[in-house]
Amino acid sequence: MKQELNIALVGNPNSGKTSLFNALTGLNQKVGNFPGVTVDKKTGVLDLGNGIHTRIIDLPGTYSLYPRRADEWVAYKVLMNADQDIKADMVLLVADASNLKRNLLFCSQIIDLKIPVVVALTMNDLAAKKGIIIDVKGLEAELGVPVILINPRKNKGLTELKSALTQFVKNPAAFSKTDFIENKQMAPAAIEAVQQLFPELSDYAAVHYLINHENFPLTLQMQETVEQIEIDNHFNPTKTQADEIMQRFGHIRKIMKKNVTEPDPLEQKHFSDKLDDLLLHRTWGYLILLAVLFLLFQSVFWLAQFPMNAIEIVFKQFAGWLAANLAPGWLEDLIVNGIVAGMSGIFVFIPQIMILFGIITILEDTGYMARISFLSDRLMRKVGLNGKSVMPMISGFACAVPAIMSARNIENKKERLLTILVTPLMSCSARLPVYTILISLVISNKYYFGFLSLQGLVMMALYILGVVMALIVSYVMKWLIKIQEKSFFILELPIYRAPRWANVGITMIEKAKIFITDAGKIIMIISVLLWFLSSHGPGKRIADVESKYALLIQQHPTDSKLLNKQLSSEKLQNSYAGILGKAIEPAIRPLGYDWKIGIAIISSIAAREVFVGTMATLYSVEENDDTSLREKLQAAKHEDGTIVYTLPAAVSLMIFYVLAMQCMSTLAVVKRETRSWKWPIFQFCYMTGLAYLMSLLVYQIFK
Repeated sequence: MKQELNIALVGNPNSGKTSLFNALTGLNQKVGNFPGVTVDKKTGVLDLGNGIHTRIIDLPGTYSLYPRRADEWVAYKVLMNADQDIKADMVLLVADASNLKRNLLFCSQIIDLKIPVVVALTMNDLAAKKGIIIDVKGLEAELGVPVILINPRKNKGLTELKSALTQFVKNPAAFSKTDFIENKQMAPAAIEAVQQLFPELSDYAAVHYLINHENFPLTLQMQETVEQIEIDNHFNPTKTQADEIMQRFGHIRKIMKKNVTEPDPLEQKHFSDKLDDLLLHRTWGYLILLAVLFLLFQSVFWLAQFPMNAIEIVFKQFAGWLAANLAPGWLEDLIVNGIVAGMSGIFVFIPQIMILFGIITILEDTGYMARISFLSDRLMRKVGLNGKSVMPMISGFACAVPAIMSARNIENKKERLLTILVTPLMSCSARLPVYTILISLVISNKYYFGFLSLQGLVMMALYILGVVMALIVSYVMKWLIKIQEKSFFILELPIYRAPRWANVGITMIEKAKIFITDAGKIIMIISVLLWFLSSHGPGKRIADVESKYALLIQQHPTDSKLLNKQLSSEKLQNSYAGILGKAIEPAIRPLGYDWKIGIAIISSIAAREVFVGTMATLYSVEENDDTSLREKLQAAKHEDGTIVYTLPAAVSLMIFYVLAMQCMSTLAVVKRETRSWKWPIFQFCYMTGLAYLMSLLVYQIFK
């Protein structure tokens, strides 16, 4: 008896494949990436008993064995046994009973590959509502493979399904070897020639070797041999594919006529169709969309702030405890201000990631996500994107990190890359502390018509600016990025269903784990590096500052708190980061900034909200001081006595933070998603350059 079994889980999109995967594996899942392509590789352990170790590989959804997108190629290579890392012993195919004709095309192709197949028939409740009656035993006899009725949402049929899988382990020869269509008739001589090279191939697999051998891991000599077979036999891939599809649908029609009873499609209009009349309406559809997006943004922002605040408090108390219990020195400073601070920067993002992906999963499960993409495609396409770019961009209002991760569902490489490059221009929640403090400095708290706040309007204008700049940048970059790949926005509108709460929970946990284990490693390295730059300086500069203030504290013990704040500020000024701030002051002075703002800009590269904390340290503001940070900043002056935070300077700084890439965690995720440092470096350079030019323009015009 075979003790290890690899099962490839396949099916059309929206067929219930993910629900079945989660029902069979629960939390016994592992998520990675397929080699060479950023497509999720989900694997899970299924307990079939009797000591059988079974691994299920959840392959990306696809409609047929003729791939177009990167994720379809992943599934295709595994099914063709051309993936060097994954070898499938059998296939578990999920088919939608309410849309059986289309699903049987893919099913028939896999049957002809001569891979043992078990068909899991889902959406049976929906099929019944539509008046569709399926003779399961007759369908099973026609296909020659087991067909099991299941409902993974309610755990129905799973025992029968596991029994069918166990039967394969006990007797693999029992599975049918019957051809669905006569594949050899399409190109008999060419097929026989390929099978002489690869005797293990079925007739239909040989056809695919003729069509796509360039994409299989064959030696150069073998590639040339297969190519010569094509030439010698005048093999026409396009005609062969067309003939095959016609034959398959001809056979499928006969099977459907014999085993499936369907009502007249004009007799009844399904609930989903009626709801689409409202949600896809030319006017009401967009108004409802705006309302949904507003609620999405508000939910992510307000729900996430409570656990985020709790995480910050926990890490603050933990850092305080460490500082009080560890011996003072560089090691204590590294642990508290480097490692623990870096861990805080990782874990504080987790609530937003989990809540955002939880809400997105709910929208996907209910079927509304596809409608959002459909409604927004026209505008997005004009600037080089497509409808599927909308959700990552909207998600960027909460946090660019999970937003960029969610861009994976964009099949077109160029449109996906453009989405990744412009999404950080959306004003994330980390910018809010910066906006709030700067707006309060220079914008009066006026109200128009009794309810429209001037400060609120300025805040809204900053958000709108980010959206407009993202669309403009995308429009420009679509001409500069030379990725040639045709874009087809073909979208199936799934039916509306209740969300699967177990699936929502699993997805939230899964995305959090990915962020911690992948992006978190890079964030920790960068955090420690930033700690070093802000804690150390050349020569004895830091030591001299410490000696100076040690003497002052000894002479004025009653002022020790204030002197310690000033010590921190002067140490930062003499650190490598501080020296860099002084060095870049000539470059930022035309924007209206001083060297302290320069240090804040540098330190907030790690995270934008660090700006306020850096300002508090630099200006030596104590928590119990009667003078607030806002008042200190309002009183701040340049060396020549002029006010630092004038209206032009503050607006210039706000625009800088709208446009600049001040987030190392975002760059880390961009590197992970693009599998290259090229694009995050390009992104950092173009956003920083754009921020500088726009801020310079604003300051010089309005000063």
